[in-house]
Amino acid sequence: MITIKEIAKICEVSVATVSNIINDKGGVSDETRARVMKVIQEMNYTPNSVAKNLKTKNSRSIGVIAEDMTVFALPDIIDGITEYCEKEDYQILLVNLRLYKKFEDTYYRDNSYKAIVHKEIRKLLSKQVEGIIYVAAHERLINVIPEGMAIPTVVAYGFTNRPEIPSVVVADTKGAMQLVTYLISRGHRKIGVIAGKKDSLHTQSRLEGYQRALFEGGILYDPNLVVYGEWDRASGYRNTDVLVEKNVTAIFCMNDFMAGGAYDRLDELGYKIGKDMAVAGFDNREMAEFEKPPLTTMGLPLHDMGYCASELIIKLVENEKMDTGNGIYYVDCNFFDRESVNQVENNKTHRSAEKDENS
Repeated sequence: MITIKEIAKICEVSVATVSNIINDKGGVSDETRARVMKVIQEMNYTPNSVAKNLKTKNSRSIGVIAEDMTVFALPDIIDGITEYCEKEDYQILLVNLRLYKKFEDTYYRDNSYKAIVHKEIRKLLSKQVEGIIYVAAHERLINVIPEGMAIPTVVAYGFTNRPEIPSVVVADTKGAMQLVTYLISRGHRKIGVIAGKKDSLHTQSRLEGYQRALFEGGILYDPNLVVYGEWDRASGYRNTDVLVEKNVTAIFCMNDFMAGGAYDRLDELGYKIGKDMAVAGFDNREMAEFEKPPLTTMGLPLHDMGYCASELIIKLVENEKMDTGNGIYYVDCNFFDRESVNQVENNKTHRSAEKDENS
């Protein structure tokens, strides 16, 4: 690989002159600049950015630590991070911890992987990154970031409870409230819920949104209309019978997989979704628009969260003044109104009469 010294020798100029031309500085005649650039192009010279960055202490690189790239949320978050970094001419150094592959979701509930995180942070620091974005695989409290970080740090899809380390999270409560308010606007007053795991922050936030929507709609909250699942299709299927027996007219599922399970069971029971029973999901997974009928749901703002996290870290790196407040940045969900929610016009009464006629 040719060096800057060799370029200078060929062009019969000083190393400083070649450096000024490469860095687009003045003090060089147009003739000399053209001659040097011609040689640079002919010799396919590439500046040693690592050496330059070590000298200037400005690497224009951001370290991104992903808990596990196989988890559905992470690719879109990383894409949002990459898009903003690309826009601002920063590169990312990506680390995939593969935690879900190694431990499944057991690591969500302890800090046994803290040493792994600290090791990767040390590696990124040795590569002169100017900031770090930690991307969680499931929204929860993240307390594995070392105290006294030498560079700015942001967490995406997780909370830190540390204002100096901003958290970028889903506006789950607002999203659930918007979705349930929509169900109420369609005439549904008895809305059942198939929730996720009780200890999940997503479950707790979406349940709060459900309760707020009922309050605003003048509907009394009934805890008996809330059943808990495992975020999978099987628990959606299993819990549907419980809610049907309570004569609900709509089922709000806290993710699309459980909504898919509700579809399966309702079909077996002879219900026409979007006519006899309304079903709504959350997440806007790929299968949602291909269900029959297509599923009304709230889309997670994954790309936007990554974009926001990237914007925050670069502002911190460049010492821009910003009001971090309590350090939590909520990103709004996107509503997808499809065909699984019907307008209630005494449909439950009609359904009962139809059953009596056929008995």
